[in-house]
Amino acid sequence: MIRLDQITLREIRLPLREPFRISSGEVTERRITLLELRDVDGVTVWSEGVAGEQPNYSPEAIDTAWIAMTEWVAPRVLGREFTHARDVFPVLEADFRGNLMAKAAVEMGMWVLEAQRRGVALSTLLGGTRAAIATGISLGIQSSPERLVEKAQAAIAEGYRKVKIKIAPGQDVAYVRAAREALPSAPLMADANNAYTLNDIELLAELDAFDLMMIEQPLAWDDLVQHATLQRRLTTPVCLDESITSVDRARDMVTLGAGRIVNIKPGRVGGFTSSLAIHDYCLTHDIPVWCGGMLESGVGRACNVALASLPGFTKPGDLSPSARYWAQDVVTPEWTMTSDGMVPVPLATPGLGVAVDIDRIDALTVRRVVLR
Repeated sequence: MIRLDQITLREIRLPLREPFRISSGEVTERRITLLELRDVDGVTVWSEGVAGEQPNYSPEAIDTAWIAMTEWVAPRVLGREFTHARDVFPVLEADFRGNLMAKAAVEMGMWVLEAQRRGVALSTLLGGTRAAIATGISLGIQSSPERLVEKAQAAIAEGYRKVKIKIAPGQDVAYVRAAREALPSAPLMADANNAYTLNDIELLAELDAFDLMMIEQPLAWDDLVQHATLQRRLTTPVCLDESITSVDRARDMVTLGAGRIVNIKPGRVGGFTSSLAIHDYCLTHDIPVWCGGMLESGVGRACNVALASLPGFTKPGDLSPSARYWAQDVVTPEWTMTSDGMVPVPLATPGLGVAVDIDRIDALTVRRVVLR
């Protein structure tokens, strides 16, 4: 049985090595929620909330998720006995709509706790089958096509298996063309973060010329129908990210023909139980999936790496090493990548597979609350 005795929420401020820009804004410092979960036997584990500072990726933001966790999520799990971590998500879903990032932060922590108590790696508990994960890099919107080419060439030279190019109106076709001309055979994709509408369909169709792996979430964050119209026009596969918040939305995507690839971010879909349902559905319907990133610390990265070890994750994930974003991460050892673009899955250590640097977290903490 799993029974939580205490949840400690912390907000830390982790400065990025360099600004990261997408179509909806720029991030120079990441406000991150970390959770320390303790059970009745004193076993302690960590998890992470992925909500950003502003509600510009999803309706949630770090402050709204903080309220949801303290007022509605934590009271539903504290002191309650669960046979398995998979039983947590249904309890959080009952008569409690949305707030998937707040739910995921606690739900994923419960999976980590079960793995820790069982003495197995998180990836093993989830059903992972890989000892290493192919990783790509996500390049924020650059100041010029030339600067993008420099960054993309450097990424390929480092061994990354995929280069994701963030695009926005006015910084799209010319940028992707420059990258493709400089790297004729490199695995490239574009990510629009819902910056376009169907009025841009002809412009988006120009991207077909560049043999991209996919174009990610070009239209509205909650749309499926218009993406279906766009996918019929494109030869490039559409990958849905923000639009897929549950296995039901994945089913709708397939039914409508709204996309051919799914980006599964466990923090976006409510945690691991929902992620596994989406993964299993896509696997049986030959829909490739991959694991995206939300500028997580090493704690959140551990959860993503564990999930991406499942068999349906056939596209390289956004699982860059710690040094890609942070001068110093909050875990040891920090996440690294081999010269051929692979991130090892920690299999020998129970739970997350990395140790949390509590002294560093204490130094970075700006807000803390203990829930019992």
